[in-house]
Amino acid sequence: MTMGRIIFYEDQNFQGRSYETSSDCPELTSYLSRCNSCRVESGLFMVYEKPNFMGHQMLVRRGEYPNNQHLMGMSMSDCIRSSRMIPMHRGSFRIRIYERENFGGQMHELIDDCDNMMERFRMSDCQSCKVMDGHWLMFEQPNFRGRMLYLRPGERRNLREIEMRYLTRISSIRRIMDSC
Repeated sequence: MTMGRIIFYEDQNFQGRSYETSSDCPELTSYLSRCNSCRVESGLFMVYEKPNFMGHQMLVRRGEYPNNQHLMGMSMSDCIRSSRMIPMHRGSFRIRIYERENFGGQMHELIDDCDNMMERFRMSDCQSCKVMDGHWLMFEQPNFRGRMLYLRPGERRNLREIEMRYLTRISSIRRIMDSC
């Protein structure tokens, strides 16, 4: 299994102290006073603006990110506070999405990407889901745009309660298929 590797830096342009990891990091301030740039040596990671994998999040892949404000957009803070490694998945993808919390309302099962839930399913939102296989990204806007939410296998009875409090709705869903 290929592991990822990411290096975080206190200052922009890879300056200041650094911290390197190949696993989840729920609180970067345990290692650095702040994090304002990062370099992904391998793999895929979600980086978060708040500790414990909360707040706005962004998928980062192999490459250099010299300025977090550019990476995360204007609505995010300037520091990364936590990160989660996304393991490589080889196999099928399957997710059940539900219109209402606690798996209520319309239900649809996806094994591929959906660029517009309203057009494809006549479903204007998703409030709960069951991820059976693979890792997925949900997006606030159609065509995989806007804020995103990372989902790994498991059940989410109420996306609004914990994971989605920073998103207004879910309008598109994409599989995470690469690891480089």
